[in-house]
Amino acid sequence: MAVFGNNTSKDTKTNISSDATNSNTLIGKGAHFEGNIETIGNVRVEGRIIGNTKSKAKIVLGEGSYIDGSILAQNAEISGEVKGQVDISELLILKSTAIINGDINCGKLIVETGAVFNGSCRMGSQVNLETKLQGTKTHENSTETAKIS
Repeated sequence: MAVFGNNTSKDTKTNISSDATNSNTLIGKGAHFEGNIETIGNVRVEGRIIGNTKSKAKIVLGEGSYIDGSILAQNAEISGEVKGQVDISELLILKSTAIINGDINCGKLIVETGAVFNGSCRMGSQVNLETKLQGTKTHENSTETAKIS
């Protein structure tokens, strides 16, 4: 009977994949991130991102947050400011404090009174975003070319 062993069972691999799916990425208030974020889990931004943000799940931008780059996700709720293209395969919610300077492609759109949107909007279908989302890594979260200050 060995205490240590090489356990590469299917259960271990499933747990790792499940953990990655349930993971959350947070860019906190006051944080400044330069680079691209690509994950299969949820993303919450309270600070600033200079770069693209891609998630197979949901992206939430809090009030006072800022992204200079494109957003690609299944769902999104925006209360902050975005300068770039927003591609959401399902539901995009623009809260009353949202400011979008760029084009929107989404399945469904909810816009609260007070939200500002400067750009074009295409909605109603899957807008061919599923193909873009399929490129997201499924085995773990990753970031690339990152600079945090």
